[in-house]
Amino acid sequence: MPSEGDQTLVKLALTGDQKAYRSLFDMHRQAIYHIAVKIIHNQEEANDLVQETFIKAFGSLKTYDSHYRFSTWLYKIAANCSIDYLRKKRIDSLSLDKPIETPDGDVQMELPDYSYNPEQELRSKEQHFGIEDAIQSLPLKYKEVITLRHKEDKPYEEIAKQLRVPVGTVKARIFRARELLKKKLKSIR
Repeated sequence: MPSEGDQTLVKLALTGDQKAYRSLFDMHRQAIYHIAVKIIHNQEEANDLVQETFIKAFGSLKTYDSHYRFSTWLYKIAANCSIDYLRKKRIDSLSLDKPIETPDGDVQMELPDYSYNPEQELRSKEQHFGIEDAIQSLPLKYKEVITLRHKEDKPYEEIAKQLRVPVGTVKARIFRARELLKKKLKSIR
């Protein structure tokens, strides 16, 4: 059963009544937005589709059959606008497993694997061992705080408690240890 309120507003809108257009927009805007978001999964683009839906609906308002609910007609336009949006945005995909047909025959796609870089792995290992060697060469009081802080990820208070020194001393030792490490690592490079 068509809504009397919608029917009246549609009749007024067909006579050019701008308030009627505005009322129809305000009444159905949120529902149109939810339809668009549900279909395209993009809130920003859904706002544009709300506008597009109303532009199309108001542009073809003369074709609306008053024997049916206005909202059903409008929501169908919203769904179609959203589906058209997805069709336009769809990216043609290329299968990596399926051969590509060419005038000279089928060609298999071959892509290089850049994920493994033995040189980078070697550099990374050398750097790790360089850091380990640098830490091991520190005086004991600095090696302890660096190990507790950076390898075991302990807070300053816990380190202070474990080493039985003030928190300020822990912070000073960590600072000094880092400075020594920087110097040692610069000389390695």
